[in-house]
Amino acid sequence: MPATADAVRAFRERLGVPGLVDVHTHFMPERVLDKVWDHFDAVGPLTGVAWPITYRHEEEQRVALLREFGVRAFTSMLYPHKPEMAAWLNSWSTDFAARTPDCLHTATFFPEDGAPEYVRQAVEAGARVFKAHLQVGAYDPNDERLDAVWALLADADIPTVIHCGSGPVAAKYTGPGPIARLLARHPRLPLIVAHMGMPEYADFLDLAERHAAVRLDTTMAFTDFSERLGGFPPGELGRLADLGDRILLGTDFPNIPYPYEHQLEALERLGLGDDWLRAVCHDNGARLFRLD
Repeated sequence: MPATADAVRAFRERLGVPGLVDVHTHFMPERVLDKVWDHFDAVGPLTGVAWPITYRHEEEQRVALLREFGVRAFTSMLYPHKPEMAAWLNSWSTDFAARTPDCLHTATFFPEDGAPEYVRQAVEAGARVFKAHLQVGAYDPNDERLDAVWALLADADIPTVIHCGSGPVAAKYTGPGPIARLLARHPRLPLIVAHMGMPEYADFLDLAERHAAVRLDTTMAFTDFSERLGGFPPGELGRLADLGDRILLGTDFPNIPYPYEHQLEALERLGLGDDWLRAVCHDNGARLFRLD
């Protein structure tokens, strides 16, 4: 059943935070989101686990729900699956951010000749976070057509939420190898590894320990749903605690097969303490995006 605002409010009030900062929520043009939902409807046979969309609502209702949950800042994660799509998505997201002030202006890119120019335009238009999806886009982050893009984002210190882990299904360019090579060339690049890098959790924790600008988001990690597909190694909890200043709340709202508060419950039951939870669910994101 859908999350209740009361459950999320109780969580926030117990921690004493003014709201949540969710760096991994999806808003995109309606026809694109419909195709994304069609994909998740078909994922069940691929993974053996059904993936119902809990918040399959109109855009206005989805925004209202996040506000009701006390999410003070969220993103419009969107991504192209082919060339000549990213600039159009960026135009849509610029408009969405303008009419949705609590959305962190989000942009994206694809390895194509025009990428450096439209990424520069997005930055000049106020983009605060980018999204890259190696699994859906089926591209190598080390594609030479992206070199200028990564350099620009490193210089501007604008983070990219990047789906680079091999969950739920491995692809040619997923896994820690391509990201390690990318960071070897752009060591200051501020990346946010989506889904904690599942299922290669330990490898992406290694990269975060070696690169101070690398963060990880909690999207779907530690939940009952994801634990069935390959759980977080209990032996890595100590490193997760030590990296507490670089872990960010992400949920994948609205594309989640459970209520919103389950992500919060999953984080709480790790037993890493209230200070860690406060940092992950609010303080780290507020500091990164200069919300205070």
